Amino acid sequence: MGGFFGTISKSSCATDLFYGTDYNSHLGTRRGGMATLHEGVFKRSIHNLENSYFRTRFESELEKFQGNSGIGIISDTDPQPIFINSHLGKYAVVTVAKVNNLEELQVELLDKGCHFSEMSSGQINQTELISLLISQGKTFVEGVEIVFEKIKGSCSMLILTEEGIIAARDKWGRTPVLIGKKDGAYAASSEPCSFPNLGYEIDYNVGPGEVVMLTADKMTQLRKPNKKMQVCSFLWVYYGYPVSEYEGVNVDASRYASGMAMAKKDEVDADFVSGIPDSGIGMALGYAEGKGIPYRRAIVKYTPTWPRSFTPANQSVRDLVAKMKLIPNRALLKGKRVIFCDDSIVRGTQLRDNVNILYGYGAKEVHMRIGCPPILHACPFVGFSASKSHLELIARRIVKELEGDDAKDLDKYATTGTEQYNMLVERIREQLNITTLKFNTVEDLIASIGLPKECVCTHCYNGNGCF
Repeated sequence: MGGFFGTISKSSCATDLFYGTDYNSHLGTRRGGMATLHEGVFKRSIHNLENSYFRTRFESELEKFQGNSGIGIISDTDPQPIFINSHLGKYAVVTVAKVNNLEELQVELLDKGCHFSEMSSGQINQTELISLLISQGKTFVEGVEIVFEKIKGSCSMLILTEEGIIAARDKWGRTPVLIGKKDGAYAASSEPCSFPNLGYEIDYNVGPGEVVMLTADKMTQLRKPNKKMQVCSFLWVYYGYPVSEYEGVNVDASRYASGMAMAKKDEVDADFVSGIPDSGIGMALGYAEGKGIPYRRAIVKYTPTWPRSFTPANQSVRDLVAKMKLIPNRALLKGKRVIFCDDSIVRGTQLRDNVNILYGYGAKEVHMRIGCPPILHACPFVGFSASKSHLELIARRIVKELEGDDAKDLDKYATTGTEQYNMLVERIREQLNITTLKFNTVEDLIASIGLPKECVCTHCYNGNGCF
């Protein structure tokens, strides 16, 4: 994934830019970058965040970021922001994007006489490629239109220009862009949780494919939103921050509703409910109320040093993070039947280790309730995981074990209550050594989000995503 923040004000923007970008840190672990514009001169810094945090890497450099406009990024892809000097003028750009046809577009641009200067791991930088596509347009809006037309995947972006900040949301609205406003300043962010402590109020939800221009005084629409939307459901399941709202729907309220709905259909007996931190907590609180049994903190996250286990690309690193970051409470677990709520099961890495630890600490029964359906498809639209192959997904590996072909009858495995679905859930339960296991249904997940079904992408569960 990744998240960006941009601000333009009547005074220095460095402090808001620094903290606003930092509030997107839960969306990425690889690199951070900031750029400001002052008297026609851009200043930029990019740092590796894999062994550090955004604030610790950038705090000492704050004095160099002069000016009243700037953009920042937390990225799981290549170094950003990118600087460009073109017929459109000088500009800087950051993107939250997944470009599946990168090589095809690279050849097309090279044939047109373009060149690439920003390389990472032997490959071109996808944000630079997007900037070159923008520069193909006669205007910034036309350039953004070219990006929407050309790339396969998704792309939301901020463009820092000499006239202001242009914010453009992915044409299907897969990733969010929200506008905040306070006296004398505007901001754009992937995460609205960046606004309150900086004094901003949510002023506008940028629509799918919409483009707006921000100055210190106003927001101007440059391109109207598209009529159709496919916002990623995983915002509410996992990577959205609990206090954030997207499309007017609060993340924690959605998780709470999801847990309550699941509890009312569940006949299992247990002594208490516990959430797997952090994203399982809201669901567990709803489940506890729906079930009428207590909520207890039987497992606690050690927050000072351990990142999210979902994002590291290396499996051994994921295993280590999954093991080390969560600490069980032996006093609560011993001899108890516990229902644990978690956001998802992707590879099974974290859950497998956690379950074995819970039994080791004396849990009598470990019942798992999962906030989304089984994940059967790697996401082609949003880079919310480091999965490179369908077979990294535990559900697809089990389909292959059962069928000899990991792509056979996927529609049946994705449909709650079918023979294939029940076999899939039972095999996952067995492999992870869980007493009982249940997944949320697509229907209940959509209901807990509260948006029309056709507006929410559920591709990773059932393959029903618009290309």
